[in-house]
Amino acid sequence: MTQRTTGAGRRGRPPGTSARELEVIALRLFTERGFHETTVDDIAAAAGVSRRTFFRYYEAKSDVLWNEFDHEVETITELLAAAPDALPVMDAVREAVLAANHYRAEDVPELRMRMSLVSSVPELAASAARHYDAWERAVSAYVGRRTGQPADSLYPLTVGRAVLAACRAGYERWSARADADLTVYLDAALRALAAGFADPVLTAEPQPVAGD
Repeated sequence: MTQRTTGAGRRGRPPGTSARELEVIALRLFTERGFHETTVDDIAAAAGVSRRTFFRYYEAKSDVLWNEFDHEVETITELLAAAPDALPVMDAVREAVLAANHYRAEDVPELRMRMSLVSSVPELAASAARHYDAWERAVSAYVGRRTGQPADSLYPLTVGRAVLAACRAGYERWSARADADLTVYLDAALRALAAGFADPVLTAEPQPVAGD
């Protein structure tokens, strides 16, 4: 669910021999050879860099597949910190999530490979919880600040987990259908969540919203 941005609407990549380049190479090698059969040295050699350069970007081989996701967490955190207090909480969360995501239909094949690896390799599946938790905590911390409650109290925690679940559902349906930008599905899921999943909302098809 992520592309690195340093502000709303901007999509970017790390400079030079980038984390993104290592990510693409690693994903290809994991798919061709298998995750456990691919070493850090294999990835570094294919990228034409040293093992030391690889570890400048990543602490472990498994972290490669979470590069974009972790940048999304950073972006959402930054955008929520800058969100005006006059904006309703759920509107601020939705706007931050949409601004941090710029995947298009043509990105789906790569993301399907990533999802297949994460779901089929126990080590990767186990690491997912840590990254999802960081995403959830970014939202819960914001809700806690806005409501004057601890981030791990009932309402901030509920919002964080509900928003993550809604976004994962949107991501799953988008990757299955590949018929629009990811933001179309995220927007529909988060608007439905904010509306309390009323019946009219649940029967509406996801549609781009003018002005968003």
